[in-house]
Parts: sequence; C-alpha cells; structure tokens
Amino acid sequence: MKFNPFLEKPKKLESIIMSWKDIAVKPYDKNEVSPYTRTRCILMNGTEYEAVWFSHNFQRHTGDNDLRRTLAMVRRSEQQQQKLISSLKPLDENLLETTIGYEQLAVDLTAYLAQNVKIKFVKDALDFALLEDFDHLYRYSNLLESDMGAKAEDYVGKYTEITPGRPTISHHRHPYDSVRQCITNAKADPFTKCAVSIITAAEQQTMNYYMNLGQFYKNQKGRNLYTEIGMVEEQHVTQYGSLIDPNATWFEMCLMHEYVECYLYYSMMCDESDKRIKGIWEMIVGQEIAHLHAAVENLRKYEKKDWQEVIPDGNFPELIKLQSNIEYVRKVLKNTVSNTAKREEYVDINTLDDNDNFFKYQNKVNKNPEGEAGHSVIVDHINQFGEDYRFETKPNPVKELESRTQDNFTLGRVKTK
Repeated sequence: MKFNPFLEKPKKLESIIMSWKDIAVKPYDKNEVSPYTRTRCILMNGTEYEAVWFSHNFQRHTGDNDLRRTLAMVRRSEQQQQKLISSLKPLDENLLETTIGYEQLAVDLTAYLAQNVKIKFVKDALDFALLEDFDHLYRYSNLLESDMGAKAEDYVGKYTEITPGRPTISHHRHPYDSVRQCITNAKADPFTKCAVSIITAAEQQTMNYYMNLGQFYKNQKGRNLYTEIGMVEEQHVTQYGSLIDPNATWFEMCLMHEYVECYLYYSMMCDESDKRIKGIWEMIVGQEIAHLHAAVENLRKYEKKDWQEVIPDGNFPELIKLQSNIEYVRKVLKNTVSNTAKREEYVDINTLDDNDNFFKYQNKVNKNPEGEAGHSVIVDHINQFGEDYRFETKPNPVKELESRTQDNFTLGRVKTK
C-alpha cells in the first residue's frame, strides 16, 4: 500500500514533546528479542544522531533566529526520540554484545540496499564495504568467544554467517581512495536517494560508537581492535557521504533528512516483530510527519519552493527490510574479495602498480602485519581453542579463507600475480 507523508495531517510541534516517563521506556530483553529488533534500534539511533547533527550544522549556517528557533524545536524532539531509542538497550547488554549487533546491521542492511539500488556505482560501493563489515563481524565474534566464552551466532540468530570476509588488514587505504562519485538527486530513483543517506547515517553511528566507546573495552587486545576497525568505519563514512548529492540547498537537505526519517520509521514499523516496540515506531512516525511538514513550510517560506520540486513523488519507495542475506553475501565475497579501491574505481589488487597509493599507505600503517589487531585476535583465538570461531552454513566460498587454523592476512593486500 502506498504511503505519502506529505499528504498526512501533521500534529503541532508543541504537542509531540514527551515527558521523562515517555522517554525512559522499558528495555528489550536481549535473550528474547529478535536480533533484527536489536539492529532496528541501532539503525534508528544512528538516524537520529545524523538528524540532530545536521540540524546543529544548519543552525550554524544561518543568522535568521526565527528559522533557528524552528530548527531548535524540531531538534529537541529528535533528541527526545534518540534518548527513547537508547533507553531500549538493556543494562545487561555489554559493549561487545552491542558491537555484534552493529556489525550484523552493517552486513544485512548493506546487502539489502545493494540488491535494490538502481545506480551501479552506488551498488558497487555497497558491495565493496559489505565484505569489510562482514569481516569485522568475524573479528569481533572471535574476540567475544575468547574473552567471554559466548558465541555470536546466538546474538545474530543464525541469520548472518560469521566467517572471514576481505581481511580487515586489507581495508586500510589511502584517504584519496575513499572518495566516490556523487549521485544527482534530479536523476536518481527514490530508493537510491534514500539509501545513500541511510547507509551514511548507519556507518557514521558505528564509527562514533567505536570512536567513543572502544577505549572502554576491558583489555588492550580489544581496545586495539576497536581502534583499527574504527579507522575503517571512518573510510566507510567518507565513501558513503561522498555519494550524496552535494548541490542541494540547506532547506532541500533538511526536507530530505525528514523524509528519510519518515520512510525509515515507517519501514521499521511495518517490519517489526515485537508488538511493544512496533508501537514505538508507529508513535515516532507521527512525530516525524510533523517534523517533515515543518521542513516543507521552511522550504516554502525561505526558497519559495514546494516539496514536489525536491521529491517529485512523495510515495515511499520499497520499504527497508532487515533479513538474512547469506547467499548474496557469499556471492559478493566469492567474486570480489580481492578488490581494493583506486580513486573512484574498484580494482583487483593484482592490477595495481607497485608504487600505487594503496601500497604506500599499507607500508605506513602495517609495517608489522603480524601484529595487526584484527589478525592478532584470530591468532589468539586459535591458540586458545585450536581453531577460529565461525558460524557457517557451508565452507567459506573463497579457498584462501577456508582454513580454521591459520588466519590469512595477505588476501586483498599483497599481489599474487
């Protein structure tokens, strides 16, 4: 059924302010809730973080205090939503358990978007980073069993495989090679326009989580892993952020932000299996419609434009679904594991010149590859248990990654031809 939030009657902004009781809701039970309910909470937390910081930056680029007051009003509501969603996380879900949720979200959200976007260079970007987040899940899962004796397959519900992807050591590229071609909003299909904003916010949330909380991990081995993977997430945020059309005005960007939030909350509401949390998503859809209509009014007032000039068809595109993507990930892994980035392109590592930026950067950051954090975590697990930790439906589709007793730290990093 089609849904157009621009045609809905909005609530008054004053009426959607919540009390402390409204915000401090009961957390979910980590042992009972669906893994995808956990990942939906992570996704929407990141979406709210992006909304709040966009609004702060918008405020800092205008001197009109009437506009700044409207932005502040909407931003306060967004902050309340973010606090509500954060309160759903239970006290007994620790840093590393939450991290497993972050990486499951990264894998299954990226895979879903990659299978549905219409622009090839956007799909290529999603497929490329997919294999890296997939490998991060594997590294963190080995740390989880080594340090806590827990199996990550219980947290991901066996919906997502846990096996090596493109090795994390191979992810570190020169900053010039993280910048991509941008889409043009006037030419892009609605789903792809939403997708580039959604994945940017999701990866940004992961980057911030690792950047701010990684150093609170209980041992140096884990701290080092969060540092390393946090740096890769920065590359991903640069990549995905560069896909977004940079030519939109502040008011057009604001409208797009609010539209994407409406679209995401509506998608989460339709996809949610937990009745109580489904009700929370439904409530926030109503709040976001009010935010969207405030953005519409600002667009009209300050730029004399109607919403149709920014989003011609307000009907939501295909809704986002968080679901298992095992076969798709296996296909991408088998076909592109040796790829790296060279400026805007993705190329097989074996096609690079020996003096390419990739090798120069690798020689700076990985002078001692045997001591790299992601590799060390796997070696430590093998020494402790005799083999690495995996949850596979069948052997890894890449021959070089099949071994359970030896971690590969050259694939995608060292030329073999």
